[in-house]
Amino acid sequence: MRGWIAAAFTLMIAVAASGLHASDRHDFTAELTIAGLQARIASGKSGCAETVSLYLERIGRYDAAGLHAVSIVNAAALDEARARDREPPSRRRAQPLFCVPVLVKDNIDVAGMPTTAGSMALKDNIAIGDAPIIARLKRAGAIVLAHGNMAEWAFSPRHTVSSTVGETVNAYDFSRVPAGSSGGTASAVAANLAMVGLGTDTGNSIRGPSSRLALVGMRPTIGLVPLDGIVPLVLDRDAVGPMTRTVEDNARMLAVMANSAPGGRARHYLEALRPGALKGQRIGVLRALADPAEMSPDISRLFEVALADLRAAGATVVDITIPGLKAHWDKDVYCPRFRADVNAYLDRPGRVSPVRDVQQVFESGHFAPSSQEQFAFFLEGARNDCPDLARDPERRAFRADVIKAMDEAGVIAIAYPSWTSGPARIDRWREDYRGDNSQAIAPATGQPAITVPMGFDDDGLPAGLQLLGRPFAEAKLYGIAHEYERRTHHRRPPPAFPPIR
Repeated sequence: MRGWIAAAFTLMIAVAASGLHASDRHDFTAELTIAGLQARIASGKSGCAETVSLYLERIGRYDAAGLHAVSIVNAAALDEARARDREPPSRRRAQPLFCVPVLVKDNIDVAGMPTTAGSMALKDNIAIGDAPIIARLKRAGAIVLAHGNMAEWAFSPRHTVSSTVGETVNAYDFSRVPAGSSGGTASAVAANLAMVGLGTDTGNSIRGPSSRLALVGMRPTIGLVPLDGIVPLVLDRDAVGPMTRTVEDNARMLAVMANSAPGGRARHYLEALRPGALKGQRIGVLRALADPAEMSPDISRLFEVALADLRAAGATVVDITIPGLKAHWDKDVYCPRFRADVNAYLDRPGRVSPVRDVQQVFESGHFAPSSQEQFAFFLEGARNDCPDLARDPERRAFRADVIKAMDEAGVIAIAYPSWTSGPARIDRWREDYRGDNSQAIAPATGQPAITVPMGFDDDGLPAGLQLLGRPFAEAKLYGIAHEYERRTHHRRPPPAFPPIR
């Protein structure tokens, strides 16, 4: 199953090793931030090619040893890094993401690389151009390091299994799932195999894996970031966003990715990262998603400590209820648009792929066995007339009730644990899937939501605090999350991936 990837991967690592005698250099990548890298490069301590080579070496050392987070490396990454090294300082300073190595989920087009969506049926789906968000990142100086493994077709929030790579494990415990579907990105970034990553989120797939891997994951407001050039799952609910080790890096990424149309808010993301951002603010607690009777005791304890930390930072924390919440949940169903959306992606002019109808992939049986049930579910009753959020009265009513509750309580965000229990063991990925709060509101209402590390459970596994905001209020979420992060410092790297020298 990994043969196709392994061949390209071995070639890339050989190129990297021959291009730089990096064995004489120490590994400075551990928990490296965007600002930290740029300071090293500006001072002459490190070069761009050296940095990229180190990340490639870390992938070579650790991924094949059992993590299985990377699907294929970018054969052009090192050449792009060398080109960055030749740029004058003035041009470097003008690029906010200069030389930032990014791991991209394998459903996002990167020119010259296959976009497989975790499916061997798309192994020859070579992208002829970059998705708009990739083009924006490259213009800002970023370098695509590799594609990250993902749950096949992004079907599963439970685990990350593809027919291209197999199963990605949790970097903190190889016997546990990283959640899905962006589990490859999450485990790789957590293990410092890349500086930052991109994921997509239809139900939980940025925030769920980020929480499981002690990362910051932002699901932006629907419409803030373009989805062109991305293999869809449910296009009217899909979102693409950054997965990072710090809130600041997350804000730096989204500032480049975001459209400018919704009020030019992107420029405010970094301005929001100021000490004291929680003073005088009101945070709502949605007890419907944080019922101690439904939570594991350690997650309940961590969540109550997180609320105390928010209060200590100057926030007023109040319970909040959303009118008709259960009725909204009962009415909230996906419109079966998967086949139409994927086929529209496959039918774009110039796309090089032998697949033109995803139904044929299902009928061929060319998918991981664990994907069969969800494959059938997403194809059932296929339609091509599904309304988007703006034309869906039930979803708009749900959003209106959430915002009304926030307004009446005077809160700027709603808090709840990202998961109410720890990650399942891999051999019990189906039976022990529960407590997935990321699915509850944001995918239906289109609101932004961010998860930030809130500590580790009794098994030493990460847990996440999630914050839901008003539409296009990403800056406020960043301000809250950054101040919480600054005061708590819960993030710590998984111990199985030390510096390689």
